Amino acid sequence: MQDQADAAGYQTVTDTNGLSQAGASKPLLGLFADDNMPVQWTGPEAQAGGTPPSKCTKNPDRPQTTPTLADMTSKAIDTLDQQSTGDKGFFLQVEGASIDKQNHAANPCGQIGENIGFDDAISKGMDYAREHPETLVLVSADHGHTSQIVPNGTESPGATATLLTKDGVPMTLNYATKAPGESQTHTGTEVRVAGYGPQAANIVGLTDQTDLFATMSRALGLE
Repeated sequence: MQDQADAAGYQTVTDTNGLSQAGASKPLLGLFADDNMPVQWTGPEAQAGGTPPSKCTKNPDRPQTTPTLADMTSKAIDTLDQQSTGDKGFFLQVEGASIDKQNHAANPCGQIGENIGFDDAISKGMDYAREHPETLVLVSADHGHTSQIVPNGTESPGATATLLTKDGVPMTLNYATKAPGESQTHTGTEVRVAGYGPQAANIVGLTDQTDLFATMSRALGLE
């Protein structure tokens, strides 16, 4: 893939140093892992009958040279901003994909760490939007998932794990859309959508997911 990208005129980067030094004059492609990127946090996976209370820790197998989602988001915003001229804006989509993957795997620490990484990426978008009031930031999900916080000691037909919070308080997470050891499945629950900036008032309360297209189109001046 890197050879194809180089031949097509892309600049390719493979680590945090390359990402920080990349310019905005050519298309930019980041290739940071051969497969799924390593999660930020690690800990016990949920099991039938539960797990002993334990803390999540930073993933020791995640290289220091691997950029975070926030790093990639910040670089994407800077690059697109430099490439925008006049009143021409830009559209950027950022996905915290491993939140879903760790839910499937009933891996609560991996899931929580990726949520925090996603929140850090959102902060980069919000920082830009506060300095550029014409910017709309939307945050949502494409579906709900299996994990639920349940009372400690709950007997579940699925798999549970008990984590210790930052305050040392036990918190039990339940995964029960499939049998323990199987890939957990999505749910049909409503998901949160939040917005900041022009057109954000159109998502207050309930909104159909497909209506987000019209909201973004109006914010981009395409309607």
